[in-house]
Amino acid sequence: MKKALLNILAVSSILTTIGFIIDADPKVPSMVLRFTEFFLMLGMVFLFMSFFYFGSVFIKRSFRKLRS
Repeated sequence: MKKALLNILAVSSILTTIGFIIDADPKVPSMVLRFTEFFLMLGMVFLFMSFFYFGSVFIKRSFRKLRS
């Protein structure tokens, strides 16, 4: 489970970095606001991906239990 969380964190940080670089909004001069936006987006992407990954694992295990 720890490996899965680290993999999800790595993928979400890569996606967040790409999205932050591609973003066409004008940059705010405040560095605190930039870091806040980045880490909040990282948290949202991480939670979204974790929800779907662990939800699919739970459903797959539930179907395996039903079949056996």
